[in-house]
Amino acid sequence: MIDIDKAIATAVKTGKVSFGANSAIQNAKTGKAKLIILAANCPNSIREDVEYYGKLSNVPLITYKGSSIDLAAVCGKPFSISALSIREPGDSEILGLTENIEPEESSGGNE
Repeated sequence: MIDIDKAIATAVKTGKVSFGANSAIQNAKTGKAKLIILAANCPNSIREDVEYYGKLSNVPLITYKGSSIDLAAVCGKPFSISALSIREPGDSEILGLTENIEPEESSGGNE
C-alpha cells in the first residue's frame, strides 16, 4: 500500500500541483487534473462541484483522511488547503491510488 502522505509530499515537490478549491474546480472542468484530493473538512458546496465536474471529465477524486490543516502540513505550506489538483505527479506514485479505486466504481455501474 502506498503511503498517501509521502506520495502527496513527493508530488508537491517534483510535480505540477495546484492548491485551492477554485483551481480544483477549474481543473476538473477542463480535465487538466490527473487527480484531485479534497480534505475531509472541505465545504459541501465545493465538494459537490468538484465531484460533479470530475465525473464529467473522468478525473478521479480522493478524500484525504485529515483536515485542511493536516493536508497543508503534508504539502509543507503555511496555509490551509481544502483542495489539491495534481496535474503532473512527478516522481510520486500517487496515481497508483486511483487504480485501486476506479475498478470498484466501474464494476458497480455495470450491474
